[in-house]
Amino acid sequence: MLDKLGIELSIPGILAIDSPGHEAFTTLRKRGGAIADLAVLVIDINEGFKPQTEESLNYLKQFGTPFVVAATKIDRIVGWSPSPGSCFSESYENQPDRTREELDNKLYYLIGQLGERGFPAERFDRVQDFTKQVAVVPVSSMSSEGIADLLMMLGGIAQRYLKKRLELTPGWGKGTVLEVKEYRGLGTTIDVVLYDGEIERGDTLVIGGEDVAVTRVRALLTPRPLSELSGEKDFKSIPFVQAAAGIKISAPGLGRAVAGSPLRAVRNERDIERAAAEVRSEMSEVEIETGQDGVMLKADTLGSLEALIKTLRDAGLSVRKASVGDVTKSDIAEIRTLDEPMIFAFGVRIPQDIVKLAEDNSVKVFSSDVIYRLVEEHQKWSHDRKLREEDKLLAGVSRPARVRLLPGYVFRQSKPAVFGVDVIKGIIKPGVRLSKRGQDTEVLPGEVKEIQSRGENLRKADVGERVALSMPGVVVGKDVEEGDELDAIVSKKDREILMKLKSKIRGDELELLEEMEHGS
Repeated sequence: MLDKLGIELSIPGILAIDSPGHEAFTTLRKRGGAIADLAVLVIDINEGFKPQTEESLNYLKQFGTPFVVAATKIDRIVGWSPSPGSCFSESYENQPDRTREELDNKLYYLIGQLGERGFPAERFDRVQDFTKQVAVVPVSSMSSEGIADLLMMLGGIAQRYLKKRLELTPGWGKGTVLEVKEYRGLGTTIDVVLYDGEIERGDTLVIGGEDVAVTRVRALLTPRPLSELSGEKDFKSIPFVQAAAGIKISAPGLGRAVAGSPLRAVRNERDIERAAAEVRSEMSEVEIETGQDGVMLKADTLGSLEALIKTLRDAGLSVRKASVGDVTKSDIAEIRTLDEPMIFAFGVRIPQDIVKLAEDNSVKVFSSDVIYRLVEEHQKWSHDRKLREEDKLLAGVSRPARVRLLPGYVFRQSKPAVFGVDVIKGIIKPGVRLSKRGQDTEVLPGEVKEIQSRGENLRKADVGERVALSMPGVVVGKDVEEGDELDAIVSKKDREILMKLKSKIRGDELELLEEMEHGS
């Protein structure tokens, strides 16, 4: 594979950061993009795209991060015969024809899914141009098949296409806080990805958070080789670390640090203020307070907040305020005075008392650990609200209707006149005025006071129903006769509303409205 790329591998190594779902891209950020120089998007070849895949692709696109796809679990394909530790091509050649065909079908379905989302892709050994196509490497974590190919792809692509991006600058340590957690014997510690420069025990740390914190490195702790920073229990204390590296740092006053916040390490006191200005600037690029109308955003990390801001703005929503942290009472108090108070909460706690306070103040809170679900929830809520508003509007207007007086069903001639009708078209409602068919100027006295059926008052009568109308101002035999057809009078304003909502009314009603418009 490296021969195909024309590369003799010389990079010193790869710092791999394993984080589920979108977190590697939202938490691990730096000014201008993601910390990751190259990403591996892991997709189960048997299941294809999942919600987390969609979200991860969005972040990769947002940060412009080059990536390869690891199509995992090839060992679960029916008929697969494992060849532990082998390259993919060797293992592939050892499979039965039907198994190879099944893998090819699944692989090219996955490649099609990537293409549909704007990422031209191909199996890694068939890629013609690595700058234009995403390489897909079939692998198995159980048998390690294809893992060597994946590592060669990462090393080769990084060295060939990311050379300038991989250059490090000596001096100030620049990093991002990955996690803030308690460690027995050390108190609160931070796990940091150092992406540039260096950190030495005793250096001054400038860290973003609820406010910029300045402290001094007490200890630098590193896990054993090939171990995980987050899962390691026994760390080795070291005096110095150089990028790129994952490191645990012990220092006083780390309790207010926030995951995803920027970090600087300096040696000279005269550099502290400049480092603090850099950190504040990077924090201000994400946290927003406009004081204008819009939604409020709360997220667990700065990276998540940044992704949430972009996603919601792309969805056409303006942002009033965006900050890291749980939803609080003061958030509800601040947002409740707006016309449409809404809070989007990503990956943060919302205590039950806050939920109730939001409900009591008519503040709509959308909460999820997946950003696209927040957008979906809002879209569904907006759609449902629109339908409710349309139904409310429809309930408040007169509806077009045509009725025919039934011969032999005059129950009372006047004061009030009570007579039976067939509803021929439309929907008739109490309070409407009637005219003889096609004669808008010949309006009957008074209005329909009541509509009854079997002794019960109705709110409306629909086409095909037989009901009795009560009209106090009408005299049967003078104003109307048995067999007359009568039309409901619909004001111009109500007609305009009905035409805007014509998708919610029937064809017979539309016919009557058109007759009214043409004066028929």
